[in-house]
Amino acid sequence: MAKRPGIPKGTRDFSPEEVSKRNYIINIIRSRFELFGFMPIETPSFENSETLLGKYGDEGDRLIFRILNSGDFLRKADEAAYSSGDSTGLAASISEKALRYDLTVPFARYVVMHQNEIDFPFKRYQIQPVWRADRPQKGRFREFYQCDADVVGSDSLWQEVEFIRLYDAVFSDLNLEGVSIQINNRKVLAGIAEVIGAKDRLIDFTVALDKLDKIGAEGVKKEMAEKGISQEAIEKVQPLFTLTGDNESRMQVLRDLLRDSATGTQGLDELDFVLKAIDSLPLSNAALKLNVTLARGLNYYTGAIFEVSAPEGVSMGSIGGGGRYDDLTGIFGLKGVSGVGISFGLDRIYLVLEELDLFPASVAQTTKVLFLNFGDKEALYGMKAVAALRAEGVKAELYPDDAKMKKQMSYADKRNIPFVVLAGTKEMEDGVYTLKNMKTGEQQQLNLSELSSRLNL
Repeated sequence: MAKRPGIPKGTRDFSPEEVSKRNYIINIIRSRFELFGFMPIETPSFENSETLLGKYGDEGDRLIFRILNSGDFLRKADEAAYSSGDSTGLAASISEKALRYDLTVPFARYVVMHQNEIDFPFKRYQIQPVWRADRPQKGRFREFYQCDADVVGSDSLWQEVEFIRLYDAVFSDLNLEGVSIQINNRKVLAGIAEVIGAKDRLIDFTVALDKLDKIGAEGVKKEMAEKGISQEAIEKVQPLFTLTGDNESRMQVLRDLLRDSATGTQGLDELDFVLKAIDSLPLSNAALKLNVTLARGLNYYTGAIFEVSAPEGVSMGSIGGGGRYDDLTGIFGLKGVSGVGISFGLDRIYLVLEELDLFPASVAQTTKVLFLNFGDKEALYGMKAVAALRAEGVKAELYPDDAKMKKQMSYADKRNIPFVVLAGTKEMEDGVYTLKNMKTGEQQQLNLSELSSRLNL
């Protein structure tokens, strides 16, 4: 007996209805990207390992899917690494490529390789799958799509303002109300680490801080202590865990805390510019909130950082995020190119819209009218009408087999096709078609022109 097939954990098959709903989200995101002046590019699904490794921190590196070299990969294996159990060294000798972890690092590589063909500032968007060897759970998959928009070649803070407005525009189009766009600045975090005496532990500090909403204050303090951050430093930063009030009052608390840190003060000035600009350009749907503990655990962020939270009451993590990465292209040899970008979490947005029942009913509709098949002559008569209707933009099809009428009607019903056309000998003689509304049962005899007008309503 053949073994039942399966798919890897963290991956999914998508039904026609699910693909239609995903395309609905993608099309809205794509249209807004282009409205805001972003141009599409695509990059390979896998990159050279050296392109990806070392760009996401230790935790990110562990989640990168490595690809074994083709052929007899063990022939080039590092024997010393194998004998000593050095998995990192062994992996480097038998795997030279890896599936992309995100779209930002490949984009930086693209910019460096194509710098002579690009007009700066360069605004690109990319909608492609990425892979992470993460533990599968609700809203977290090993294969998923990212929808990214980035600008490189400009250090203007107006770009941050534009991205916040882009988030707001997309979620408004999706009718997703109550979205919270959280903002912080890595310079502010660097300044906090400096004033509490943990400057040399900045990465450990930010990685732990970013987990506040997952493991709570006690969990963050425990992880910081395990990473070697002193108890005195942890006590100094603790008040930030429960910081309340509006954006202005939070800014004032930070001003007091960071008054002796030039880096921290610069970060606050950048935040102040963005917050005031958004106050003057009010958002339609989303709310912009300063979140002092927002850190985002990626090493390449250098300025503003964003994270988008689903509406309250929805059991979902972030549905978008991003930030500024002023020196990312420098790791590939192109210095002095500032960049900033954001990403939409397609899969999580899908789950949120599904939970809140926000998908329009028309999204899942594939065919609007099905012509029943009563034989070859009748089928040919119907196909002529199908061709004419398709030319008018009506989604129409012919049932392929001369099956019992009950079977054909059941097929239309199961696929939620709203109309069927019956065209037998009498209809052919009169040059008409009998249109049946599957919901009401109403039937009308119409000529082709009338049929087209009725179905185009």
